[in-house]
Amino acid sequence: MHATSGTETSQSGRARGFGLGLALLSALAFGGSGVVAKPLIEAGLAPLHVTWLRSAGAALVMLPVAWRHRNLLFRRPALLVGFGLLAVAGVQACYFAALSRIPVGVALLIEYLAPALVLGWVRLVQRRPVSRAAAVGAVLAVGGLACVVEVWAGLSFDVLGLALALGAACCQVGYFVLSDHGGDDEEATNPLGVIAYGLLFGALLLTLVARPWNMDWSVLGGSADMDGTSVPAVLLLAWLVLMATVLAYLTGVISIRRLSPQVAGVVACLEAVIATVLAWVLLGEHLSAPQIIGGAVVLIGAFIAQSSTPKAPRDVASHSGGDTLAETALPTGSTGT
Repeated sequence: MHATSGTETSQSGRARGFGLGLALLSALAFGGSGVVAKPLIEAGLAPLHVTWLRSAGAALVMLPVAWRHRNLLFRRPALLVGFGLLAVAGVQACYFAALSRIPVGVALLIEYLAPALVLGWVRLVQRRPVSRAAAVGAVLAVGGLACVVEVWAGLSFDVLGLALALGAACCQVGYFVLSDHGGDDEEATNPLGVIAYGLLFGALLLTLVARPWNMDWSVLGGSADMDGTSVPAVLLLAWLVLMATVLAYLTGVISIRRLSPQVAGVVACLEAVIATVLAWVLLGEHLSAPQIIGGAVVLIGAFIAQSSTPKAPRDVASHSGGDTLAETALPTGSTGT
């Protein structure tokens, strides 16, 4: 019996480590999106058009996957539409709209309040306890993030801008919660199918908002400047679609199902740190001392959150019909209720 328990613990540890690795890869992929998107914007594309190209291109790549999992349209239509509206279109549309009214740093900080909002969802809506480690990790991550984006550098109290940034944060909560939805029923909610249809529905919605028929398509045939280096615009777009969108969503959703929305949400705060470091290396945007310190605090917060002790093994916890994974640091119920 003890040998069996030790084997289960070892398997749980390996699964948790694999989930953490995927979460870090997702944060790296998402964090690199700004580095390749910014040269495209500076080359003449509107931010919203870059967002549409990113979503539409990824949806096109995942179209064969959507066809293969077409039964999902009948099994979980609400989940697919919700993922497209919130996790794909909502986050990006609200964030870019917020940038037009408030500083980038402020908008980014408010958007990455999502991990703390996920904890509130678990505690207040699902009425489940929240581990102290994850709560402390979330607080540290948000505090460190404030240093990374240097929120004090240009705070502008614009009610609509702040509301839009908060909308992006709420949509990001939807990404974490919906990604965890149905984690015990992989066949009914295959992550590949969910992502494929989420990107498809998100691209359709963004088409109405971005109006790509007004885009300057000739920009894609030229080159963009990346800190003095001329790079083909289409190559940057390919990276944005394949790595910063398709790979990022795939690894992100699978990691959430292996870790839990709460823990994966805190680890996702590393995206801001990664984005800042990559901008420093590839775009020549230098880091200040507070940003370096803040990045270290985010790392510490993410480590504390992901290292919290599992509450119960999956085969015991699942008797309630809600717990998604044995290795979750914070017990969470079905996100569909």
